[in-house]
Amino acid sequence: MAIRLPRTIRLDPSDTFVYRRAAEPGEWAVTGTFLFFGVDTAGLTGKERQAFRAGFLGIDSFGWSTLAVVMEASAVERAAAVEQLAGQLVAHCGAPDMERARAAAEEEIAFAQSLCDHPPNTLLGIHRTSEGAAIRESFRTLHRNASRLDPLDAFRFIEVEEEMPSDEVDLLDHLSVSRKR
Repeated sequence: MAIRLPRTIRLDPSDTFVYRRAAEPGEWAVTGTFLFFGVDTAGLTGKERQAFRAGFLGIDSFGWSTLAVVMEASAVERAAAVEQLAGQLVAHCGAPDMERARAAAEEEIAFAQSLCDHPPNTLLGIHRTSEGAAIRESFRTLHRNASRLDPLDAFRFIEVEEEMPSDEVDLLDHLSVSRKR
């Protein structure tokens, strides 16, 4: 079976405005939730709050991306991603040595890989909330809609694994635009 991992993707320039550091398109990605452990997430504001709520972490830049896309990867690319993330954990997160950083990076990459049990080119979205000392993640997937030829209809929601918190807008309930075909 082919290995699938998430890569950062930028559908528009908004990530460059909403995050302090935006990931470059095409970086291997992990959820990055580990960067918020022990942080008072209720006190986050602005760009840090956006990264907490909706960001995937690009492992090359250690920047954020609102979406990731499922892509096939070779075993060599996966191993390189583990090494890159381990180096970042030492450089930015205080990991005491590469051996322990590599073990943590392996866990993060394995979790990211578990999110990619979808066809290639499936878009992934993340939403984080804090509940006391715990951080809760929910994921959304958008699959390519091959049945439509209109490029504006290239994606449709297929699966929502968890309900979004009440402070989110349900676009299907609030959108009243119809198209003529």
